[in-house]
Amino acid sequence: MTTPSDLVAELEAQEHDLVLAGFTNDDAWRLGSLLVELARSRSAPVTIDIRRGSQQLFHYALDGTSPDNDAWLARKSRVAERYGASSYLVGARFRAKGTTFEESSRLDPDLYAAHGGAVPIRVAGVGIIGTVAVSGLPQSEDHALVVEALARMVRG
Repeated sequence: MTTPSDLVAELEAQEHDLVLAGFTNDDAWRLGSLLVELARSRSAPVTIDIRRGSQQLFHYALDGTSPDNDAWLARKSRVAERYGASSYLVGARFRAKGTTFEESSRLDPDLYAAHGGAVPIRVAGVGIIGTVAVSGLPQSEDHALVVEALARMVRG
């Protein structure tokens, strides 16, 4: 059985490996299109959002989603931006300390959600430049979908 500390270590290692050589608007389109393709192939009803800073570069909602997914995307992305780590990792770090994000972060839960699905976009030699987020599946699956697509982008 995976402990909360094991999950934190796994997610930290994942993020260490998910560093892109660069990231342009065309890269956002490719990443977003890849996420749409992966979601469609799995009949996964998700909404996808890619941002560089406050600029939205890509947004797509597959059938079966609702405006609630947009609200989740915003809340999860705020966590990834604020903490410089995936929303899933942030939540896991709180759980590893024996608490929850909601109990201990002191942040408004209407604005911030440490649930899996938002991952910082890291560029080598630059750092975090934005976020890529998915909403619509259980949090571990939202996170895994984003990681799979980013890993493919890293490999080229």
